[in-house]
Amino acid sequence: MVSDDYYISKKRDDLCEDVCCQRDSPGVMSVSRLKCLDLRTMIILLVVVPTCVVAIYVHGQKVTYFLRPLWQSPPKPFIHVAHYHHENVSMERLCALHGWGIREYPRRVFDAVLFSNEVDMLSIRWQELYPYITRFVLLESNSTFTALPKPYVFAMNRDRFGFVKPRLSYGTIGGRFRKGENPFIEEAYQRVGLDQLLRLAGIEDDDLLIMSDVDEIPSRHTINLLRWCDDIPPVLHLQLRNYLYSFEFFVDNGSWRASVHRYRAGETRYAHFRRTDYLLADSGWHCSFCFRHISDFVFKMKAYSHTDRVRFSHFLDPKRIQDVICRGADLYDMIPEEYTFKDIIAKMGPVPRSYSAVHLPSYLLNNADQYKYLLPGNCIREAG
Repeated sequence: MVSDDYYISKKRDDLCEDVCCQRDSPGVMSVSRLKCLDLRTMIILLVVVPTCVVAIYVHGQKVTYFLRPLWQSPPKPFIHVAHYHHENVSMERLCALHGWGIREYPRRVFDAVLFSNEVDMLSIRWQELYPYITRFVLLESNSTFTALPKPYVFAMNRDRFGFVKPRLSYGTIGGRFRKGENPFIEEAYQRVGLDQLLRLAGIEDDDLLIMSDVDEIPSRHTINLLRWCDDIPPVLHLQLRNYLYSFEFFVDNGSWRASVHRYRAGETRYAHFRRTDYLLADSGWHCSFCFRHISDFVFKMKAYSHTDRVRFSHFLDPKRIQDVICRGADLYDMIPEEYTFKDIIAKMGPVPRSYSAVHLPSYLLNNADQYKYLLPGNCIREAG
């Protein structure tokens, strides 16, 4: 019969026995047991703890994003406004299909953007919207949102945009260059400057104002509809087809930040966040990180408001960036920013290729040789 004393001692020592190959007498802390404890502590300190620290540093952001549904609820859903269009349907009929009346004459339209370095995207945008824009308003700074100095890129390429010269209000704003400041503060400062430039451009009450980033391009028929129809909402967000790197990688229809406002002096402020619950379906295209040169990818990754996503220096390696583009993977190696586990899992991994070039901006297709890198099957970028 085994005594109770032996059973207790056995429970204490069996973990050490595997390492130290011996068992001590009950109640005695031998040198071999001390060595065993020291070995176990050393393993924890030198192997387990550093491994955990490295894993948290490398993958902590992924874990946080994956667990997002546990700590953040999805935003209030939009009220989707059905969008009707066909080139062979009259404007009066199209307005009626939306539940709106028809005006005797169209509203004036102002297209206002903050510009960084997206020269090709700006060309495609302005060529798409040109027939219906009263005034193109562009502001650029000599500073990025992250306080990095930059040249006035638009001024350097102004000859490319001679077709808008009679309708262009162009301004510059000096950066504040405050290192370490939240990038969104500099962004807000520049948007206030754009408000001032709009007033100088002559915007008036009930004019239409397009608020969107350069790469958020409303379709021309969308703007034509809104300028001709009466009783449209004071503010409408535009649902855009969301692309990554080019029109080869279609992500979803989830881009909504672009908006159109019926301007009100003293009330309308230029912003890039949610302003209303109304979302007009299928209203254009958002082509994110759609650059010709690898150097432009590097610049934007360091320059825009989410620069904190560049967690490791190798993220900026040109060879890695080129590989990521052709795979349709994420530049920052991030988990999708979704609010349900179902959506996160569904969007994990590279964006699948699309071979459709249907319903893209007409200027892009009419100049396909010049903008070949934006079309399916052309993922290789120039170094720049």
